[in-house]
Amino acid sequence: MKILITGASGLVGTRLCERLVAEGHAIHTLVRREPRTGTESRWDPATGSIDAAALEGLDGVVHLAGESIAEGRWNAAKKQRIRTSRVQGTQLLAGTLAGLAQKPTVLVSASAIGFYGDRGEELLTESAPAGGGFLAGVCAEWEAATEAAVQAGIRTVTLRIGVVLDRQGGALAKMLTPFKFGAGGVLGSGRQYMSWIALDDLVAVLQFALLDAPLQGPVNAVAPEPVTNREFTKTLGGVLSRPTILPVPAFAARLAFGEMAQELLLASMRVQPDKLLAAGFAFAHPQLDGALRAILGKA
Repeated sequence: MKILITGASGLVGTRLCERLVAEGHAIHTLVRREPRTGTESRWDPATGSIDAAALEGLDGVVHLAGESIAEGRWNAAKKQRIRTSRVQGTQLLAGTLAGLAQKPTVLVSASAIGFYGDRGEELLTESAPAGGGFLAGVCAEWEAATEAAVQAGIRTVTLRIGVVLDRQGGALAKMLTPFKFGAGGVLGSGRQYMSWIALDDLVAVLQFALLDAPLQGPVNAVAPEPVTNREFTKTLGGVLSRPTILPVPAFAARLAFGEMAQELLLASMRVQPDKLLAAGFAFAHPQLDGALRAILGKA
């Protein structure tokens, strides 16, 4: 296949490109800097600039680009960048794909489980409505921004991605140092659910969504066994053979990270991957202990 990828330089995009190239697919990327090779094209979501001609004849598109939500405090400017990078970028890409003479057959566009908001112990499948809060609003707009592609007959999958686990980046990479020094502990009450997915499984989900025609609409990209923060903390400490006795009270997390703490660290999202399981997707790492041991080389 000839596949276009945005956000190809990020943690997920880098691993996905490596996997697809190894399997013989041709990769083209959209970049915001000047292109350096013939397999790159420039775009600028902020100004609505994109090289449409370079997108003719694609088989599939994976859209991962967006401002990081976990870096820096959420002031007004940061929140605006988070929203516009996702909504404007997706609208630009979907609209451009819809107008091509040779349209791709599939668009896989990232979203996030933040769509559901803080829902306590409620079991959340793809049919659950959007929740409240900043991230839920952004995710709802982000997914809606693919509508031009849907209307053009492009099979469109919006992946609601959970907490991605990998030692090279993301949440787990940030946890490793304090946990290795015995400074890990539960966040807030520890009762909030974390819906996670190993990076290798997420890459496999992206490939599955590209190739599996029955998948469309919102799809939860999470492992089938969500855990509470307390369970996650105990499991990671056990894998690393370190104590986890230094809790971070909710007020301290809010003091350190502001609004981001409430929506990313303290919110509870107990999400199930119903559509993936129904479509026959097989997780390599369905359980947290096995996933962490594989990721950290502790098997």
